[in-house]
Amino acid sequence: MAQHASSKKRIRQDAKKRLQNRYYKKTARTAIAKLREMTDAKEAGSFLPKVVSMIDRLAKNNNWHKNKSANLKSKLTKFVNQIG
Repeated sequence: MAQHASSKKRIRQDAKKRLQNRYYKKTARTAIAKLREMTDAKEAGSFLPKVVSMIDRLAKNNNWHKNKSANLKSKLTKFVNQIG
């Protein structure tokens, strides 16, 4: 177990950050699934920028790899364009 105060603090910070990261990842995955289920082009078109913003935020913070986020955005944009 950690002995130094700084390492104990780091453990606390890591635990808090891990929970936040899990929340943001899960929220983004849910939003992506919701977007993929949409059939209305107008509704999907208005929801796409919100999802892309979530994906960009995850990539910026290195929660997702930048290539993964680029692939997701590309596929989702193609999907929304095929609906309409």
